Amino acid sequence: MQKEKLRFIRKQKGYTQQQVADFIATDVSNYSRKESGDVRIIPDEWEKIARFLDVPLEEIYEEEEPKVVVNNDHPVFNDSSSGGNGNFNQFNNIPGSIIENLQGYIALLKEENEKLKEELKGSQTPSRTKK
Repeated sequence: MQKEKLRFIRKQKGYTQQQVADFIATDVSNYSRKESGDVRIIPDEWEKIARFLDVPLEEIYEEEEPKVVVNNDHPVFNDSSSGGNGNFNQFNNIPGSIIENLQGYIALLKEENEKLKEELKGSQTPSRTKK
C-alpha cells in the first residue's frame, strides 16, 4: 500500500526522497521502497519523518498491510541437528519490525533475482553470423 499522504506532504514541502532517507539514516532506494509500501516503516521512522517534515504524525501516517508470508517449513529454520532449538533461540529477542523489514527486503531481492535471470536468458541467445 503506497504511502500517498507521506509522498504528498514530502513533495508539497519540496523535499526529495534522498533528504528524508538521510534524516532517517537509510539509503534512498530503501526509503523509496518504504514510501511505495514495499517495505514497512517502523514506528520510530514514522516519528522521525514527521519531525523532519514538521507535521503531526497523524497527518502522514497510514496503516501497514502485511505483505510477507513466513514459510516455517524451511529446513534451515527447523534444523534440529544442533540439539533442539540451538541457534534459533538467539533470534527470539529480535523485534518483529526488523524481521518484517528483512522479509520484505528478501522478497524484493528474490524478485530482482528473477528479473536478472530473465534478462540473462535473453542476452544469451546465440547470435547468427554470416558465412
